[in-house]
Amino acid sequence: MRKFAAILALFLGAAAPPPAPSAPVPSVQVMAVLPDQGDLPDILTGYGTASPDPAGTLALTTMRDGQIAALAVTVGEAVTQGQQLLDFAASPAAVAAYQQAVDAQALARTQVRHAESLLAQHLATLDQVAQARKSLADAQTALAALQQVGGAAPNTLTAPFAGIVATIGAGPGDRVAAGTTLVSLVRTGTVIVTAGIEPGLAASIRLDQPVLLTPLAGGETLSGRVARIGAMLNPRSRLVDAIVAAPSGAPMPGTAWRADISVGRFHGWLVPRDAVLTDKDGTGVFQIADGHAVRVAVRVLGANGMTDAVSGDIDPRRKLVTQGNAELRDGMAIHEAADH
Repeated sequence: MRKFAAILALFLGAAAPPPAPSAPVPSVQVMAVLPDQGDLPDILTGYGTASPDPAGTLALTTMRDGQIAALAVTVGEAVTQGQQLLDFAASPAAVAAYQQAVDAQALARTQVRHAESLLAQHLATLDQVAQARKSLADAQTALAALQQVGGAAPNTLTAPFAGIVATIGAGPGDRVAAGTTLVSLVRTGTVIVTAGIEPGLAASIRLDQPVLLTPLAGGETLSGRVARIGAMLNPRSRLVDAIVAAPSGAPMPGTAWRADISVGRFHGWLVPRDAVLTDKDGTGVFQIADGHAVRVAVRVLGANGMTDAVSGDIDPRRKLVTQGNAELRDGMAIHEAADH
């Protein structure tokens, strides 16, 4: 009986299937790079429009009544130093006033000669001669003042420096009063970009900080500097104005620009933005250790473009997962994708 049982057991053992092999542990494919430390610029971005700098704008006025005879320029035109801007003719009243001043000087000179002649004949006093000379001096001063503002002759207004015509106060044939601005010029190289900055961020802006100007309509970027900082909100935009001095000759007034102001630097681990995940456990990144994902908590210090500067206990010897990290969990088996 025992012999039969042994034979049966041997038979059953031979007939039993071999044990199934254990299933392979699933592994997530990722891409990774070694972590790197460095500095990342701290950028504040504002948007604004290029315009003439009031500090570089000169208003050319007339000091006598007159009429615009001819215009030689238009608004927005670039002019060179000494270039003709317009022709101006004095009004009939101004011509009459000038002629009266000329006649008054001639009469006063004649009266001085007459008083001196009488004095020589003992027919006039020294006081009378002094009064005549005083009248001549007054007449000469009045005539010189009219000559300084152009006298009665027509004159040509020219540009005192190279610049851009910002405004024209009157057209051909228009009569203008003394003190009227005829033309305003913006000195070449004094165009600014007024960029609006959120009030809560404006405190970090300082004079002379570098600015990268990018035209919204497309084109080359320009380098500028912070020239002035607003001390109050712009009533129209409700933002703080950062005045950026642009390079000489650019940009064109009226164009729209983005201003990236470099207000400092962040020092930390420089990682691609996609490598940083935020979930119920906070903000972190994944590194690779012996084929497994290791979650490391980090704090984002700042960002620039698609790169974040973070702080945390990142191991410089372990690669940092940059792609494929969305489904990872701490301790999950992973493998790097082969480079192609």
